[in-house]
Amino acid sequence: MTLVAAEFGESLRARFDGAMVTVVEPRGEVTLDVEPAQWLVAAQALRDEFGFEQLVDVCGVDYLSYGSDEWDTEVSSEGYSRGVEGAGAGRFAWGEHPNGAADVPARRFAAVAHLLSYQHNRRVRLRTFAENDDLPVVASLTSVWPGANWFEREAFDLFGILFEGHPDLRRILTDYGFVGHPFRKDFPLIGNVEVRYDAEKQRVIYEPVSITPRVLVPRVIRDDSRYATAAGESSARQQGEREAKP
Repeated sequence: MTLVAAEFGESLRARFDGAMVTVVEPRGEVTLDVEPAQWLVAAQALRDEFGFEQLVDVCGVDYLSYGSDEWDTEVSSEGYSRGVEGAGAGRFAWGEHPNGAADVPARRFAAVAHLLSYQHNRRVRLRTFAENDDLPVVASLTSVWPGANWFEREAFDLFGILFEGHPDLRRILTDYGFVGHPFRKDFPLIGNVEVRYDAEKQRVIYEPVSITPRVLVPRVIRDDSRYATAAGESSARQQGEREAKP
């Protein structure tokens, strides 16, 4: 599997001069990174020259604060606990500056297509980064694979990526009047509006969010011998206390 993926990666490097090809071993995952201007051309070549007749999906990715980790693991006498510092993007109230949005990558938004070749039993990931973060635009793949239609509408709805040449680019999951794109990492986790039904006005009302942003700290208990020892010590201590009573 790895050898086949490596050979396939070399064939992609030879065909797409200047593009970056990444092969992840031992899983044999192959990724082809191209510039936005070559996105549609590369897709057509992968279909016609390399036999990738099936488009599995098209999705968007927001690389804001990519690689940063806000999780912190501490060990105490009572076991392990995991918590977050709350420094990641999205942990803020609407109108405030995002906590983790200071380190913005050179190119933030990417469109990713996963392709499958039945005749060669092979998969490939095609990715491109939009040139403009304020208005991310890439070419639509609907002319190559018509099934990209709804996938690209999802990426537009959730990430705000515009697919040039799409026949009907409009929201598909959120409401038509929805403000913002909920899968962007700088979108507040608590949202920006609350929706409720007003019995007196007999209609749905949109109001500012009243929830206070907070950082949840889940606790993870891991089984090991110390807990059995602690339980035994506690039982022995309680037994001793009972025997000491008159």
